[in-house]
Amino acid sequence: MTAKIYHNSRCSKSRATLAILEQNNVDFEIVNYLQETPSESELRSLLSDLGINARDLIRKGEQAYKDLNLADKSKSDDDLIAAMIKFPILIERPIVKTSKGAAIGRPPENVLSIL
Repeated sequence: MTAKIYHNSRCSKSRATLAILEQNNVDFEIVNYLQETPSESELRSLLSDLGINARDLIRKGEQAYKDLNLADKSKSDDDLIAAMIKFPILIERPIVKTSKGAAIGRPPENVLSIL
């Protein structure tokens, strides 16, 4: 099995999720999404695979969330996706995608269901 992990090495949950992939002998590609920001189509595909909307993927504790007033319920998915592309720190992490689906590693054990 191969997987793609959208990873932030400074995040303990992301590192723990990476360790789970290694422990389960999963071949994986690391996407350091803060440097390699996903495209709009890639984000939309991940949202579809995760079965969630953009608001559910956004990190609400980040300063950019407050600065951009993203808590405003009138902001559309398009607005939120544009914000995540411009400020990738807003993307919840880690996200793992395999042929069986996608999962957010919060908690890291969530990814076991798609391995």
